[in-house]
Amino acid sequence: MFSHPWWLLALLVVAALTAAYVVNERRRRRNTMRFTNLGVLEKIAPKRPGRLRHAPVALVLVALTCLVVALAGPLATEQVPRNRATVMLAIDVSLSMRATDVSPSRLQTAQQAATEFVDELPPGINLGLVSFAGTATVLVSPTRDRDTVKRGIATLQLAESTATGEAIQASLASIRSVANQIQGPEEPPPGRIILLSDGKQTIPSDLEAPRGAFTAADQAKQQNVPISAISFGTEYGEIEIEGRPVPVPVADSDMQEIARRSGGDFSKAATQQDLKATYDTLREQIGYESQEVDTGGDWLLAGSILVVIGLGTAFALGARLP
Repeated sequence: MFSHPWWLLALLVVAALTAAYVVNERRRRRNTMRFTNLGVLEKIAPKRPGRLRHAPVALVLVALTCLVVALAGPLATEQVPRNRATVMLAIDVSLSMRATDVSPSRLQTAQQAATEFVDELPPGINLGLVSFAGTATVLVSPTRDRDTVKRGIATLQLAESTATGEAIQASLASIRSVANQIQGPEEPPPGRIILLSDGKQTIPSDLEAPRGAFTAADQAKQQNVPISAISFGTEYGEIEIEGRPVPVPVADSDMQEIARRSGGDFSKAATQQDLKATYDTLREQIGYESQEVDTGGDWLLAGSILVVIGLGTAFALGARLP
């Protein structure tokens, strides 16, 4: 793809110069063969460096081709960092997160992977943190200060119950606040919620209630904020409460439905390695976007270098450019 493809017509000039040089060389060879006294010719004609004498012209012609391509504005698709996106990390801190089916524990593994995610996210993105158990708390409003977010992740504390819907709604409110601050003719900045949870919503028990997770997911869809729901842990996780083992399996079906309703995606992280791979994928999706960029500068540099080399070779061989 080219932004100014009509400049490619100049390649016809390069082709014409190439043809003219070839014709001139053939004519020169015929004239040489007409000189019947080859002995005298060898004495009076300067020695030429064989096929190497064509190198300067070839280099200059290739350089002209590169310069023409540069003028045409070649385009390439590249991954460039987003500078206006807002991402909210919503991390479940209910008691089930202390289960050790993911070593050393679900919460510690989530904290470690989330910290790595924060470190590698492009600096232009606004990042916030929400923790939720019986209620949702915005620990860090969207900011570019990565150290503040990492300190928030490190201080997460476990509590009872799980209010997933409230976590989504608190995240949406934070994303809206950033969008309202960015005024201009452009579209609202993109937003994304990364929901990390291992258990079934308990407050309220009805997922379709006004504060329920499904209702919040529908609201996220309306606001064009997809939710990346990560189901964390295994079906065999358990914790100890008052000396009794209590099963705490993940609620995959609920998390899948949250992702589907919001227009986002679902992934299952049964191990620390699974969670890290999921975060790596999310970082690529959230932190970068595909854009067409002009690569003419590379062609211009290559053409300029080849011109210099061609002229230097011509002087070294004593050749003359046509």
